[in-house]
Amino acid sequence: MKSSKNHSQTSSNELYAKREKIYPRITFGFFSRLKALSGVILLGIYYLSPWLQWGDRQAILFDLPARQFHIFGLTFWPQDFIYLSFLLIVAAVTLFFFTTLAGRLWCGFACPQTIWTDAFLWMERLVEGDRPKQIKLDQAPLSFRKFRIKATKHLLWIAFALFTGFTFVGYFTPIHDLIPAMMAFNLSGWETFWLFFYSFATYGLAGWMREQVCTYMCPYARFQSAMFDKDTLIIAYDEDRGEPRGPRKKGADYKKQNMGACINCTMCVQVCPAGIDIRKGLQYQCISCSACIDACDEIMDRMGYPRGLVRYTTENTLKGDISSHILRPRVFVYGGILLAIFIGIGVSIAGRSLVELDVIRDRNSLFRETNAGLIENIYRLKIMNKDNQPHSYDVMATGIEGLQLIKDQEIEVAGGSIMTLPVRLAADPQNLLKRSITITFQLTARDNPELTITEEARFLALRR
Repeated sequence: MKSSKNHSQTSSNELYAKREKIYPRITFGFFSRLKALSGVILLGIYYLSPWLQWGDRQAILFDLPARQFHIFGLTFWPQDFIYLSFLLIVAAVTLFFFTTLAGRLWCGFACPQTIWTDAFLWMERLVEGDRPKQIKLDQAPLSFRKFRIKATKHLLWIAFALFTGFTFVGYFTPIHDLIPAMMAFNLSGWETFWLFFYSFATYGLAGWMREQVCTYMCPYARFQSAMFDKDTLIIAYDEDRGEPRGPRKKGADYKKQNMGACINCTMCVQVCPAGIDIRKGLQYQCISCSACIDACDEIMDRMGYPRGLVRYTTENTLKGDISSHILRPRVFVYGGILLAIFIGIGVSIAGRSLVELDVIRDRNSLFRETNAGLIENIYRLKIMNKDNQPHSYDVMATGIEGLQLIKDQEIEVAGGSIMTLPVRLAADPQNLLKRSITITFQLTARDNPELTITEEARFLALRR
């Protein structure tokens, strides 16, 4: 029983190893600058977009109560839900395309988890210092100085996370209305919930969990290998050139010493935000941030060795296959599919109707006979103006000879609004050859004849 208990404890320890904090060293180089630029651009888009105005409204606003989704000059309605499906398809195919071409390029340079984690790491370095200072601070006993530094860092993190949550809510509630409501503690329940939930998620995922999200929570880390092949660009260590590795003096002829180019400085490990050793080969924890490339190139420059010991390459190239091709059929297939989807979406949006018409029959009566001896049917026209400009419309009905349309008011619909209009259709019984006849309503904007739509309905009468 005792042996079984010890074995259970050992298994538990193996399965649930305690996380060791990673202190990634800052590095400078081409890929580091490219990643920083990507982060600034993406964070700038996220934080600045809600503040942009388009006419008299917010440029990007997902107005859920009004069921209107404004993206600059375009307004989408629930009836346009198909475009969301297209957007998800585009995201999936784009991920397949870039993964096939260059591995986890998305994870390293554009994933929100990576971008926000880098922002939190920058704030951490700003307050605590670089890697050696952070390690020394964490190993030091608790003191007022340590408490002050840690408290400052977390206050900065929390403020940034709250601003992130506030910005997120600003995409759904006009951000200029959100500020006075928040200052007056007059936020709705849902606004309050999402502000704090998104803030907490940002603080927890980017501040505390960091690489654990990429390693354990993100499913992409597990199925990425299904999209890799031996011609996929990956970040790899050139073992043939680097081994056997070991320290040496600058200027020493390492080849005469039967050594490789790697001086075993471990800089590639120290700069890795996932804490892996790229020299052990391709690992699912690697997010392809390229920090190890910049770090290794810097060391190679100092030693006077050629760059590229750690580089973007392919498995076939590392094996010496000169026939390796980065641009291969599957890349063109994914690229062609992606281009076709983009063209399809563009054509569909450009050609979509800016007016919707629903015809609803009056359920209280099938038909009635007027004092003039005509057969009358009653309908409700639900008119949706999907344009941002107001329009006046004319409506007509066809399908029965001498059909008369009677309405009590003019059809004037504001931009992005819906109008319900009751109308009556009257026909001479002599022209009603069947009990149920197909008729067509046609709605046309007075200021734009091309803005027109038709909708079929049924006209009911006595059986002849």
